[in-house]
Amino acid sequence: MTNRALVLAALAQTPTTIRVPLRSRDTALMVAGLRALGTTIDDGEQDWRVEPGPIVGSVAIDVGLAGTVMRFLPPVATLATGDVSFDGDEAARHRPLQPVLDGLAALGADITSPSGRLPLTVHGRGWLLGGSVTVDASQSSMFVSALLLAAPRFANGVEVVHSGPRVPSMPHIAMTVAMLRQAGAIVEHIDSHTWRVEPGPLRLDEFRVEPDLSNAAPFLAAAAVTGGSVCVPGWPEVTTQPGEHLLNLLTRMGAEVERGDEAVTVNGTGRLRGIDADLGDAPEIVTTAVALAALADSPTRLRGIAHLRGHETDRLKALTVEINRLGGDAEETTDGLIVRPRPLHAGAVETYADHRMATFAAVLGLRVPDISIVDIETTAKTMPGFVDLWTGMLSS
Repeated sequence: MTNRALVLAALAQTPTTIRVPLRSRDTALMVAGLRALGTTIDDGEQDWRVEPGPIVGSVAIDVGLAGTVMRFLPPVATLATGDVSFDGDEAARHRPLQPVLDGLAALGADITSPSGRLPLTVHGRGWLLGGSVTVDASQSSMFVSALLLAAPRFANGVEVVHSGPRVPSMPHIAMTVAMLRQAGAIVEHIDSHTWRVEPGPLRLDEFRVEPDLSNAAPFLAAAAVTGGSVCVPGWPEVTTQPGEHLLNLLTRMGAEVERGDEAVTVNGTGRLRGIDADLGDAPEIVTTAVALAALADSPTRLRGIAHLRGHETDRLKALTVEINRLGGDAEETTDGLIVRPRPLHAGAVETYADHRMATFAAVLGLRVPDISIVDIETTAKTMPGFVDLWTGMLSS
């Protein structure tokens, strides 16, 4: 949500104040990328002030391992006057990107990318014609969001038609559409596979970022695992965030969930049960769900998540390897995982530079003695204060 707000603010006609933004490696990379393209961003202690400016070229942008940066900024770079090169972490060079590049090329962009992935160069001409484009977004909903976010600045806007298997994480496209409309864009969700954005000016003025519900997942799961109680304040009554699915997941697995006045409390009941669930709309909570499944008293099958093989790491493989390394029983399927509970033992959990693998291991460590986490600092990708928040929760 923070990175979407930053992109819209950079493309707007007037300055924007972003209230309580998420401060993390991913958002810092987006800020740096937009600054390189000519946007002035004052990232103060509380809020950020974004002053849009002419989009410039002849710059290089480091995307790190941030999917939003590597997918949302190339469309913006087509509006630059000059070349804009993109590269990132080694793992980022393996993340899928081709549908965004193919889509931009069909809309009139000139892009050099020998492999269809990073590194790449956008040869900006200061404008893009736009029009109708068909993409396969079955690997990531970001492919649709990337084209929609910059669409109001394209001469003819954009119509995006998805052609292929199911689009994962559809709530994130709903988030993009809602934020575009809040910025004054005319957006039509024609059907389940088609979106249309008209060309026109953008103006946000002020945008308040919701708490990150996906980042709340391991903390609420901690209550379910330990039989304790955890309250997360600021939980929105209505949200497009996929993290909202976590509450139903926890209830189904045996925890008690209470919704109060802009707060959610989870109480553990002393039992965790396995479930059969389709998490295609909420991939961010899969690692937490798998940790709970490994500690449950019956098997779990998670479906609709084959696209996790293209995230920061191949999460399905990583989760399977790490659970089995600890003595568990996890099996990959075509579109997900089966986890059969077995007693787990001590060991080191690899994170593969993936922030959600680190929080997965933290949840396991609440029940399994002597779990160590390799590179816990990778949580800074989306939550730099994770360790302090986690240890603070455990000592309260």
